[in-house]
Amino acid sequence: MNTAINRRRHPRHTALFSAKYTAKEGPFRDLVKDIGAGGVFVRTRRKVIQGRAINIQIPILVFGKRLSLMGTVVRSNAMGFAVRFDKPIDQRLFDAGDWNMTCAADSLDSED
Repeated sequence: MNTAINRRRHPRHTALFSAKYTAKEGPFRDLVKDIGAGGVFVRTRRKVIQGRAINIQIPILVFGKRLSLMGTVVRSNAMGFAVRFDKPIDQRLFDAGDWNMTCAADSLDSED
């Protein structure tokens, strides 16, 4: 039984899509495991240090551009890392997303 206190302000939704992110360690692409208006969990074997600033590009188009969010790595382990966004995703935009989508690798490669 999980007795940990959930400190999230926004619920998380199971997701599966490829996202690009950039941290001090470099630019990468990995799978998002879950997402909420306030944050995301990225599944990776890469070591991304807790407290690190990060930019993550979510493959939902807004006005013809990818959603690009700044955040901070709040947890990192062997399964991946959790990011708290500096500014939560607008709830209307979040509700419009299909977070169970699987994005082709090429969907984030073109520059907008």
